[in-house]
Amino acid sequence: MLLVTAVALLLVALCTLIHYETLNALNMCLPGRRKLLVVLFVAFLAHSIEPVLYGISQFLLVQYADVGTIAGPTKFSLMACISPSAETYTSLGYGDFTPEGPIRMLAGIEALNGLLLIAWTASFTYLEMERYWKAGAAR
Repeated sequence: MLLVTAVALLLVALCTLIHYETLNALNMCLPGRRKLLVVLFVAFLAHSIEPVLYGISQFLLVQYADVGTIAGPTKFSLMACISPSAETYTSLGYGDFTPEGPIRMLAGIEALNGLLLIAWTASFTYLEMERYWKAGAAR
């Protein structure tokens, strides 16, 4: 359980850092209309990478640290960890894959982390759109 907790904290920190650096770089580098378009595509990319990190971590923890299992309709594999990770990260939760054992805590933390990062992106995008619209109205 201690290993899962440590990995969960590391993943939260890593995903938050990835997100911060991505949004900060977008804020510093891009002017006007292009910024809005790039923000959406780069945010999508960041939101695609983050659940993959969780899925890889789940695979490694289950495969090599024996901290539970991922039960589901298919044989355990890396893709059998990445797919439900994306569902968990977005809080979609189809429920066809179920983490069992201490690894469940990682799935819960991933859902919370995903919710916070998605909300952060939505807020950032809204603020950038608002700035762009105000700048356009001032012209």
